[in-house]
Amino acid sequence: MVEIEKSAARVAVIGTGAIGSAVVRRLLDGGHEVTVYNRTRSRAARLVAAGALRARSLREAVLSSPLVLLTLKDYAAVQQCLAHLDVDLSGRTIVGMYTGTAGEARQAAERVASLGARYVGAGIQVSPEVIGTDTATILYSGSRHAFEQHESVFELLGRPRLVGEAPEAAAVWDLALFGVWYDAQLGLLRALDTVREAGIDVEEFARTANTQLDHVVAAVPATVSEMLHASYPAGPANLTEHLAVVRHLVELRAGGRLGDGGLPEVAARIEALIAAGRGTEGLTAIVGRRSAG
Repeated sequence: MVEIEKSAARVAVIGTGAIGSAVVRRLLDGGHEVTVYNRTRSRAARLVAAGALRARSLREAVLSSPLVLLTLKDYAAVQQCLAHLDVDLSGRTIVGMYTGTAGEARQAAERVASLGARYVGAGIQVSPEVIGTDTATILYSGSRHAFEQHESVFELLGRPRLVGEAPEAAAVWDLALFGVWYDAQLGLLRALDTVREAGIDVEEFARTANTQLDHVVAAVPATVSEMLHASYPAGPANLTEHLAVVRHLVELRAGGRLGDGGLPEVAARIEALIAAGRGTEGLTAIVGRRSAG
């Protein structure tokens, strides 16, 4: 197998939606030769006018370049794309730039490997308009060699960060980050909705809610340390004391339009730990490592 040179300036972009178009324009601005392919030809017209090369087929696009970026809307589109490829892609790197699950990333990596290529997954935490700016951080995972070989290209799109060599690492990181936002935002909305229904001044409550959120953010380093060292000091309350509050919250949220936030499961976990004689530990104990077997 002949290795494709690291200095090659050719890139193929499959999918010319909002993200794909932003990626193509940034690569063109960076001096790269970019081949584009979209099933609907008209959607690539402006990019071709801007200097991109139009591929007549998916096969032609993929074979045109050592680096292929799949900027498609979801895994179903990626899967369909990869299923239509039946050529030897040895020496090439396929990058999946879409939001998907860990399982989907593994399946994509397996399919890419069966074609002889290396797979790199990318977690996109940015909107199209910030592609290529200093505020854009794009997460990558998979082949370290492939990442390093094409890092100069990735740097044009934003600050690249390799978060693991498992193909699913970027997907897990990406979704977990989204989860932090959703959990915090939905928790806030749930609280605001609850107090509004009770006739409480929402703006006054929001000021105290902001303080609570600040406490969570300030405690992040300590929480991480507790998890890594499997040490769970009680802090402001121990598990027995937390359980009483969690049970009250379950009752308060019963029938709420945004649900209970999974608190019954949390209560059950706390109850199990207390039954095991760990009631004096802190709340971080609920995410302690599972015992073997």
